[in-house]
Amino acid sequence: MPLSEHEQRLFEEIERSLADDPKFASAVRASDPGYRSRRRLVAAGGLLVIGLALLMYGVVSKVPLLGVAGFVVMLGSAAYGLQSQRKAHRPELRAVGGQASRRTRTRKSSFVDRLEERWRRRMDDR
Repeated sequence: MPLSEHEQRLFEEIERSLADDPKFASAVRASDPGYRSRRRLVAAGGLLVIGLALLMYGVVSKVPLLGVAGFVVMLGSAAYGLQSQRKAHRPELRAVGGQASRRTRTRKSSFVDRLEERWRRRMDDR
C-alpha cells in the first residue's frame, strides 16, 4: 500500500533525524548480522595468518609440536570463518510480538526421490 505525500514527508523527516544520531547509528550497526560476520571473518583471517606463521616457524626451527599447533590454529580459524560466512547468508529468524516459524521450502525432486517413487510404483503394480 503506497504512502500518501504527507506520510512520505514525515517518513523522510524521521529518516533524516535518525541519520544525525550517532548513538542510534552505532546501535543499529552493532545489531546488524552482516557487520558481526565481517568482524568474525577478519578475526578468522588474522588467526589464519598467525597459524601459518606458527606452522612456518615450527618447520624452520624443527619443532614439530609448534608446526602442528600452527596447523591446528589454521584449521580452527578456517572452520570459524566458514561458519561465520554461512551465518551471514542465513536469514535471521526474529519474532516481533509473537511466535515465528521458518517457512519450509519445497525442494525439487532429487534423483534418489525419483528412484524411490519408481520403486513404490513398481511394488504397487505387482
